[in-house]
Amino acid sequence: MVIFMKDFVAEMGQDQTKQQIEKGLKLYQSNDTEKALYVWMKVLRKTSDPGGKFRVLGCLITAHSEMGKYKEMLQYSLAQINTAREMEDPDYLTEGYLNLARSNEKLCEFQKTVSYCETCLNMQGTTVSLQLNGQVCLSMGNAYLGLSVFQKALVSYEKALRYAHNNDDKMLECRVCCSLGNFYIQLKDYEKALFFPCKAAELVNDYGKGWSLKYRAMSQYHMSVAYRKLMRLADAMECCEESMKIALQHGDRPLQALCLLNFADIHRCQKDADKAFPRYESSMCIMSEIGNRLGQASIYVGVGKCWILQKEYDKALDSLQRAHDLAEAIGNKLCILKVHSLCEGIYRCKEQQEELREQVVKFLQCVEELELYCGMCGESIGERNQQLQALPCSHIFHLKCLQTNGTKGCPKCHRSSVKLGFV
Repeated sequence: MVIFMKDFVAEMGQDQTKQQIEKGLKLYQSNDTEKALYVWMKVLRKTSDPGGKFRVLGCLITAHSEMGKYKEMLQYSLAQINTAREMEDPDYLTEGYLNLARSNEKLCEFQKTVSYCETCLNMQGTTVSLQLNGQVCLSMGNAYLGLSVFQKALVSYEKALRYAHNNDDKMLECRVCCSLGNFYIQLKDYEKALFFPCKAAELVNDYGKGWSLKYRAMSQYHMSVAYRKLMRLADAMECCEESMKIALQHGDRPLQALCLLNFADIHRCQKDADKAFPRYESSMCIMSEIGNRLGQASIYVGVGKCWILQKEYDKALDSLQRAHDLAEAIGNKLCILKVHSLCEGIYRCKEQQEELREQVVKFLQCVEELELYCGMCGESIGERNQQLQALPCSHIFHLKCLQTNGTKGCPKCHRSSVKLGFV
């Protein structure tokens, strides 16, 4: 009888925990974030149910991620892992490590992200944890892109896309498409950079009736960046305004920072530095607050370009040095390459030959390290807008080279190749 009463009390506690978590979710979905957090924190303090504790930690992780409070997100992820270990549940442990990987991704700790993703993929869980593998591969791809390791990033994105297709996971497919848009922005294939977020927007329209509006905001933001790169500035501004509107409604600080950066870049493209500078400044305030160092580096590059337009070369060099230092700290080689390229142009204008030669050497070293050249024609990739194509091995070439020369195997790794890869 005593055992029965204990079981009954435990079940009652679990039901109450579940009800309170659901109450918090409804508040959160109604944009009443503070009340939702209050409810969840109360559950976290009171519950003795490990499963309930794990779920409420998951809610807190999601909320703090969208608020840009990544250090708190990291702490809740660690607590989730400890809870999963107490439960001795490999599925929960996999989810905990995935959230830890995501936390480090947001904090631009890309090597740690890759390591935690590998831990997830090596776990021997059930089919539940296997369903998380697509999200793990997406986070790993984002980390490799943050490190400018393009082939490994593409391999990870292709795996994530396969998981999405195999499991009919449209939300994951939408997120992967947005990341692929960013991937091709970096490599300057702007047609693909627009194609993938447009595909994400289609998925939102076709399947996203019950989804969070963040998916629409995310696709609109990535479309805006691609439109800007294609110099379709009116379209870029329209998409960015829609994304910003949703970000403000939902208190999504990280997306607000990205939109402000994009607004600034649009004004810079219009050669309107007076409008660009205050938006760079506003974006920097949020990026610094949330700890997005890659975003901060991108802002310094944009500010440097503004100063170059105004022929304020010393101010440009100062801004670019700050971008270089941040990029070096997080291991983003592409940003470092951009800095050397811009500095090269400045020193050429200033006719400072010694400094110019130094920047040229450093630029070429970066190109070699990043392997940013076509294995067929030997010319660089990512220097200007060009159509690219990946083979199934994920090595990337100029599309025109593949069409002109054809290939029965990859010129870089010699793997057989019958058809072009999807991405």
